[in-house]
Amino acid sequence: MTISDSVDRVAIDPFGADIPAEIAKLRALGPVVPVELPGGIPVWAPTGYDVLKDLILDPRVSKDPRRHWRLWPELGEHPSWGWILGWVGVVNMFTTYGPEHARLRKLVAPSFTHKRTEAMRPRVESITAELLDALADAGADGRTVDVKRMFAHELPLRMICELFGVPPELRSDTAGLIAAIMDTSNPGPEHTAFVQERIGTVLGGLIAYKTGHPGDDMTTELIRVRDEDGDRLSDEELLYTLLLVIGAGFETTVNLIGNAVVALLDDPAQLTAVHAGEISWDAVIDETLRVQPSIASLPLRYAVEDLTVGDVTIPAGDAIITTYAAAGLDPAHYGDDAHLFDAARGADDHMAFGIGVHRCIGAPLARLEARTALPALFARFPDLTPAFRRDELRQVPSFIALGWQEVLVRLRG
Repeated sequence: MTISDSVDRVAIDPFGADIPAEIAKLRALGPVVPVELPGGIPVWAPTGYDVLKDLILDPRVSKDPRRHWRLWPELGEHPSWGWILGWVGVVNMFTTYGPEHARLRKLVAPSFTHKRTEAMRPRVESITAELLDALADAGADGRTVDVKRMFAHELPLRMICELFGVPPELRSDTAGLIAAIMDTSNPGPEHTAFVQERIGTVLGGLIAYKTGHPGDDMTTELIRVRDEDGDRLSDEELLYTLLLVIGAGFETTVNLIGNAVVALLDDPAQLTAVHAGEISWDAVIDETLRVQPSIASLPLRYAVEDLTVGDVTIPAGDAIITTYAAAGLDPAHYGDDAHLFDAARGADDHMAFGIGVHRCIGAPLARLEARTALPALFARFPDLTPAFRRDELRQVPSFIALGWQEVLVRLRG
């Protein structure tokens, strides 16, 4: 046992019911706070922008649990910790460090260059138009519609599935798998077993399908790399690379679009300013990512050696979560009104997509989808009105994801 095992820790709400309030509570305790994740996993939580940025960019902070998390050998002794395996118990560029990370990232990064992303623009626009037509039909005669389920969810799901060659019959299962991994409200062994089984069934099924039905897609390309040069990509790395990139390229954009819709409907004056051209859609996207980033806190990183933050020492081998929501709401960086959505502030230095070598490679695609979807939605339905009260919106059951379970609207006031 190390000294870090004996400190008092704050239990993180596994449902993420009020993440901003939880952040404020932790910030009052200091720049980095010992907390417990669901199931009792001990970690450190940075509470401010500068601290988080320094830790992410510090080469003494790793993402490889096998090499640098002192509790990794004990994981099997704690059944309630098993849920973390879907995040750190996999081998892909999310959980590797140094040369291994660079090797895996190079296999996927070419599919998300600016040029490749721009080539997807016509397809993003086409799918957006199709979904708006379906929304119009569903919302005829004043009926309420869930704009998250029918629009914010479907656009990124269809785009990432087309990019990776996921056939239509596997799309629902793929979305269900990612939702199950994001759900941190039930850290018990039954949920862990379910997630592990679904990874093998859904993504293993995708690999089997694309092996027999190769195409012009990323899954086919990764299978080719594995088959031609196993030193560059193993079977395990193939499976979990698909898990990472499909999940990151889908779920986060769902919440980005949904959160932006809620923010604008909740503040008609800002929506009017956007329509008048006084505030850009890019500013709306950046402010959404700052105030309500799609990922609130991401597990895990690890101290390679003792790290000093203020008067606190994070011992070597301890785990750290990357608290993007806390950074975006930090009044020391963004001012006393940091908690307010104000797209006119022009704050584009958020870390919602990460920074450094682990910055999200899918960020350009996420921006393209949001930049297409949001103006198209509000142009097609200029009288869009909320069918919800802000204080009644329900957060998805997760301390990781930050978004609403549903966003009910009426297409005409």
